[in-house]
Amino acid sequence: MRESCRFSMAVHAMTVLAHRAREGHVGPMTSAEMADSINTNPVIVRRLLAALGQAGLVDTRPGNGGGAWLARDPSRITLDEVHRAVEPDGGLIAMHGNTNRDCPVGAAIGEVLSTAIQRAEAALHATLAGITLAEMVQATMKFCPEAAKARRAR
Repeated sequence: MRESCRFSMAVHAMTVLAHRAREGHVGPMTSAEMADSINTNPVIVRRLLAALGQAGLVDTRPGNGGGAWLARDPSRITLDEVHRAVEPDGGLIAMHGNTNRDCPVGAAIGEVLSTAIQRAEAALHATLAGITLAEMVQATMKFCPEAAKARRAR
């Protein structure tokens, strides 16, 4: 089984866009620029941006001079919205569906575990709904080399 990195990459891309806007850059950012920060292929970033665009979180313009930018203020975008955009099927825990139905545990585990997973997913969504993209930008600034240099200068 392999875990999905779509959510973390989408948050990374959105945080880069928000940081860039905060620094006063105007205009779209290319998928290649975002991919450089994420250390992935621009095609993967474009796929994420398509999902984020469908969710109304980013706007994009294709072609030469095109790219992406945030569709609204980072303080009005939650990580739950990002998660739901790029992981529409949940993406938290996958169920093993091929159990032995002749075994009392195998026959019941799917339903029992589904309830536990639903509770865990509800907790995840509630937590992510309380975190904004603006908070992510603020938190990353603590680790930004320029921010560290400015703190040392004080």
